[in-house]
Parts: sequence; structure tokens; C-alpha cells
Amino acid sequence: MSENSYLVLARKYRPQNFDEVMGQGVLVTTLTNAIKNNKLHHAYILTGIRGVGKTTTARIIAKTLNCSNPEITLQAKACGVCDNCKSIAASSHQDVIEIDAASRTGVNDMREIIDSIAYAPVMAKYKIYIIDEVHMLSNSAFNALLKTLEEPPAHVKFIFATTEIKKVPITILSRCQRFDLRRLDEKEIAKHVKNILQKESFQFEDLGIEMIAKMSEGSVRDALSFTDQALSANNHEKFLPTEIVVKMLGLNDQNKIIELIEALLGGNYPLALKQFNEIYAYSSDISQILEDLMEITHKIAQKKLIKEYDLKEFSENLQNKVQEISEKISLASLARIWQMLIKGNAEINFSSSQKITFEMLLMRICHLSALPDLKNILLEAVNEAEKKPLQNENFSQDVVAKKNIQVNDDIVGEILRNFEGAKLIV
Repeated sequence: MSENSYLVLARKYRPQNFDEVMGQGVLVTTLTNAIKNNKLHHAYILTGIRGVGKTTTARIIAKTLNCSNPEITLQAKACGVCDNCKSIAASSHQDVIEIDAASRTGVNDMREIIDSIAYAPVMAKYKIYIIDEVHMLSNSAFNALLKTLEEPPAHVKFIFATTEIKKVPITILSRCQRFDLRRLDEKEIAKHVKNILQKESFQFEDLGIEMIAKMSEGSVRDALSFTDQALSANNHEKFLPTEIVVKMLGLNDQNKIIELIEALLGGNYPLALKQFNEIYAYSSDISQILEDLMEITHKIAQKKLIKEYDLKEFSENLQNKVQEISEKISLASLARIWQMLIKGNAEINFSSSQKITFEMLLMRICHLSALPDLKNILLEAVNEAEKKPLQNENFSQDVVAKKNIQVNDDIVGEILRNFEGAKLIV
């Protein structure tokens, strides 16, 4: 295979029919029923994050509507072999016009579309306009499109795609059928990537693929781009180890992150600073280190509240450490540490020196962890008050009240919320 003939996985395995579209059951059911019953709307708008299949779905709709196979209406499935299907898949069909609204935002661009709408399709049944990133159009362009969008000729269909649906005027939305393409979960993406690697005759470690699925944040295209990158980093060897994925994604060693958390919870700032510098030497991305800290803190809190919480993305050793930490630390302490991490994230994003800001964050967390447990202090204070003899009969009611005090996490939380010193920490 020559260098120029290589096709990236995201393009090679792009869905060609509705039954290949992942995780969008409502959209697929609605559109297939509309095509089978010939009850087609004149305008559709597809919204969702990048890489979930908006443009791909638009092309599938165009292919299905213009397929030359006479049985297509009954099946709502493009044949993929006729001239119309092939040219639409290659983005070269005369009657399927794809427009990038990010580069053609003006009213004159919309007037060109409006002027061409009156002409009948040349090769297919419908003339279809696919406008990607439609939210980028100017207000004048939207206004020019309104009347035509409301009452287009019978041979014209509009398909809009956008990642920012809130920027599309309500007057446009009211004239379209809207479909929200959902973000895919990690299990769906991991399964899809594994199937593709198996088709490409690659072997892999499950943990590495799960890391790719997690980093893709619901985007199939991102996941396949990461996979392509990992294969290249591994020199396209037939076995893809987890270590290559970790290095390629720039992920931090989770064992190191756990050790850093243990130092923080122990209030040992010198040790925490030493461990941070070891991580920083290999990954200078402070935001990624903070994100990893937040993730582990979240896992510890979940494990504390839900004993059967699934930690399968961690090794057995890490699972045991998370379990051990969750049993030692209180939920109130976890909540306060989480608040500090959230606040620290905002500070780091606006800081001119992220490393110094992060070190100060570590110092504050260690200081908080080193403070004595407020609940125990209150209990000792109440017990001490109970032991003291009555000095004055007038205070008898106060002493009785003290004996009936129940110190719990709610009281501790209320004191912390009203204690000015705590605000300096949290």
C-alpha cells in the first residue's frame, strides 16, 4: 500500500447506512419510518458534539432519498452501488450540495442557494442542501433563508448540522425537524474501536482501548483518530500495548497520582511536592495533573458511598488503594478537597505561573488535611463541659443542653461554613 492511498480509520469505517449508525436509535427509527411511508419533512437539523455523526447522517439521508434502487423506499436502505450512492458518498453529486457555513457566512451565499432552488435536480429525485455548522451564518443570511426554508419546492430538502444549536435563531428551528445526536458512552466507543482493530488484524490490550474511549469524550471520530495515532506511535505493529497508548495520550501514571493523593491526605507537603515534581518531569501539563487528581478523588468518593462501585479501568493494585483510602477518609474531607480542586482549577486557568499556583494548591490541601478533626474536638469539648461541676444554678439549663448535644457531620459542616478561617482554606 502506497503512502498516498492510506485512508484513516474514521473515513474508512464511516457508516454508509442507517443500520450502521451508532447509538442514535431515535433518529434512525424516525427517519426510516418517514422514508418508508413517504412522509418526509422538507428540513432537518442535526445537533450534537463533534464526531457523533452529524455530517455522516446527513449524507446517509441524501443517499437514501436519492438511491436509484427502486426497492429503497421499502427498505429505507441505500444500495451503495448505484451511481447516485457512489457520487454522494464521494461528495461529488450535482444534486447534493454540501456547504460549509463557517466559510460561507454571508447573505450573498444564501442568495446563490435561493436562486438555484427553482431548478429541478439533474440526476436524482431530490436536490438536497447540506449546510454544516449552520450556526455560523450571519443574521442577514438566516433572514434571507427564512421564506424559502418554510415553503421550498417539492424537489428540495434541507439538512442542517450544528454543534451550537443555541446560536441558531428560533425562527429557523421552528421550520425544521430537530434531532439531538447523543454523546456515546465509553463502552459503546470501546466496543466499536475493538471491532475495527479486529477487522484490521490488530491485537490489543483492553485497558489501552478503554483509555482511548475515555479520552474521546463521546466522539467516535476522536476515538478513531486517537487509535490511528496510537498505531503510528507503535510503528503499526500487530500488537498495540497499553504503554504506547498511555504515552501517546500524555496520560500520567495513575500509581503516581494515587501516591500524591496519599501524601496530601496525610498532610505531608514536602512529600507531596516531591511526588508532584516527579510527575511534572514527565508531564508538564498542569491541567492534566489536576484533572487526574479530580478523577481519583471522585472515584474515592464514589467507592466510599457505593461499595460495589465499578473500578475496572484501574489495575487490581489501584483498586485496592482506592478502597483503602475510601475507608480511611471522611466524606466531609473529600467534599472539602473536591471544592479546593475545583477552585484551584479556575485559578490555574487564569494564572501566569501554573506550576506555582498548583504548588500553593497542594499546600492548602495539606494544611486542611493536617488540621485536627473538628468533630472529635467538639466531642471532647462537650465531654469536658459535662465533667465540670455547676458553678451557678442559673446555668443549669445550659449544662443540661450541653449534655444533650449530638455532634454530627451536619453540625461540623455548619461550623465550617460560618468559620471565617475555613473560607481562607476552601
